[in-house]
Amino acid sequence: MDAARRPAQLDSPIVARVIRLGSRLNTRLYRATGGRLGGTWRVGAALRKPAPVCLLTTIGRKSGEPRTAPLIYLRDGQRFIVVASQGGSPRHPAWYLNLQANPAVTIQVGRETYSLVARTASAAERADLWPRLVDLYADFDAYDAWTQREIPVVICASA
Repeated sequence: MDAARRPAQLDSPIVARVIRLGSRLNTRLYRATGGRLGGTWRVGAALRKPAPVCLLTTIGRKSGEPRTAPLIYLRDGQRFIVVASQGGSPRHPAWYLNLQANPAVTIQVGRETYSLVARTASAAERADLWPRLVDLYADFDAYDAWTQREIPVVICASA
C-alpha cells in the first residue's frame, strides 16, 4: 500500500473541520427525519446506487459522553457491518477507539434503534466481508490503498 497516493488536501485541518461539521449536520437531519434525510450516501468515485447510512453511537473513552457518527453500513442478517476507514487516514477514527474501550454501541437505522456489542472482525471475517463492502461502496478500496494501517471492519451484533 502506498500512502503517498492519498490526496494531500484530505489531511488539511480545514477538511477535517468540514467533515466534522458535515457529520454533525447529517446526524441532526437523520434524527429529525428518521433517516429520510441523511439516510443514504450518494458520493463516491464508483457509486452505483446510494449506500445506506446508520448512526453509530459509542461512549467517549475519555469523556464518557455519547458520541454519534453517521456511517455507511452493510446489513448481514441481524448484524450491522461498518468500516473504520476515515477516508484512508493514517489514524483510526475516534468512534473506533471508543468502541475498543467500550464495545456497547447503539445503531439507528431509520427510526429503529438497536443496542449491540461491537467487535473487530477477524482476518477471515474481514476477508469474507471486504468484497461485499467494496461492492456497496467502491471508495473503501481507494481508502485501503491510501493508508498503511489495516482498515478495521467492525461487526455489531446482539450480545
